[in-house]
Amino acid sequence: METHKVHAFPFRDENRKTDAYWRDVGTTDAYYEANMDLIGVDPLLNLYDEVWPIRTFQPNLPPPKFVFGSRGERDRAGRALDSLVCSGTIISGGLVERCILGPLCRINSYSHVEDSILFEGVDVGRHAQIRRAIIDKGVKVPPGMKIGHDIELDRQRGLTITDNGIVVIAKGDGLEHMG
Repeated sequence: METHKVHAFPFRDENRKTDAYWRDVGTTDAYYEANMDLIGVDPLLNLYDEVWPIRTFQPNLPPPKFVFGSRGERDRAGRALDSLVCSGTIISGGLVERCILGPLCRINSYSHVEDSILFEGVDVGRHAQIRRAIIDKGVKVPPGMKIGHDIELDRQRGLTITDNGIVVIAKGDGLEHMG
C-alpha cells in the first residue's frame, strides 16, 4: 500500500448480510468453491443486487435455450436445475444440475452435467456424463465420455485432478482421443 494505489469496495448485498464478501481464490479448489457458492439459494455474493452492478463485457448473444422438453421424452428434455446459464447456450435434451455454464455452450441429448463449471464454447456430446469438473473454453467432450465418475481413470488419461477431486480439463488435453 505504500508503493501502489490500492482500491477496495466494501460489498454488502441487498439482503444486508453482516459480513462483507471476501474470498481467496488462489487455488483451483478455492476457485471452484467460490463459483459453486454463486448458485446457492442465498449466496454471500449476490449477483442480483442492483445496488452493486457487475461491470463486464456482455457480447450480443441470444438468450439461453432449452429444447426437447415439450416432446414428452423424460430422458431427452433440456433442463437446468440450480444453475447459472449464460447467453447463447443451448441445452438440447441434456440435464444440467448445480453448474455454471459460460456463453455458447452446448449440452447435447441424454448428457448429464453436474457440479461443474464450463467455460465459453464447451460442447458436451450425446450421452456424456460429467461430474465435479472445470472445463476450459472450446473443449469438445466426445459422445458417451464419462468425466469425474472414476478419478483414477481420469488421472490415467492425464487429466488434472485437484486435492478435492475436481477434474480440470484444459484446451489441448486431447479428449477426442480418449474413450
